[in-house]
Amino acid sequence: MTRHVAVTGAASGIGHALAALLTARGDEVIGVDLADAEVCADLSTPDGRANAVGGVLERCDGVLDALITCAGVAAPGRLMISVNYFGTTELVTALRPALAAADRPRVGVVGSISGTQQGDPRIVAACLSGDESLATARAEEAVARGDARQLYPSSKAALAQWLRRTCVSPGWADAGIPLNAVAPGVVLTPMSAELVADERMREVMREAVPMPLNGYADPETVAHALAWLTAPENSHITGQVVYVDGGAEATLRGPEQF
Repeated sequence: MTRHVAVTGAASGIGHALAALLTARGDEVIGVDLADAEVCADLSTPDGRANAVGGVLERCDGVLDALITCAGVAAPGRLMISVNYFGTTELVTALRPALAAADRPRVGVVGSISGTQQGDPRIVAACLSGDESLATARAEEAVARGDARQLYPSSKAALAQWLRRTCVSPGWADAGIPLNAVAPGVVLTPMSAELVADERMREVMREAVPMPLNGYADPETVAHALAWLTAPENSHITGQVVYVDGGAEATLRGPEQF
């Protein structure tokens, strides 16, 4: 039986690799991206998210077997919060009824090893309260004062906390919908290409994200992990953040964190 799987960020990077993998396995992939996708929509705005939801529902006839959110932004600023957090959580929430209508629905989101690093508690709190205007305003304030380094960790930490809270809330686990995340380390995608090309930045990344197991990952590695988490066979894993990071999380946080 063909599964209908929506993948955001499907035009490049992890999303593109995942869409190709799932298509090869026989799934009907509904790609969502700014361009070059089945559904072209801007996940940084409420209207764009509504368009994405409408486009997905039209193509799956209201029954969605899986949703996997790979869309993300690395440039510090308002968009980082709007896309990385709200562009994921609002889409997942809006498509929950279509997922609940499927026999074995699954959801996977893309977090980051950076979610374990120091973030801005005020931004995280604003995200978790659902106040996008406040969260993005605080992001812009951080950029203005030259303190934008905590924005990406904040967006991913908030996403992980939202996932843990949501996965066991009414309408999710009790409806048979597992909700999990992968948290990559450094992945060789267009989003990281500029950093990887800079020797100074590579040294910074080696210190911030040490990856003793096989070094930097390719998009296909993360795609396979997402495909497994959102496969019909995953019936009992939910609320988990799976680190696809070459050992970075274990190295940085040590054996006491598990």
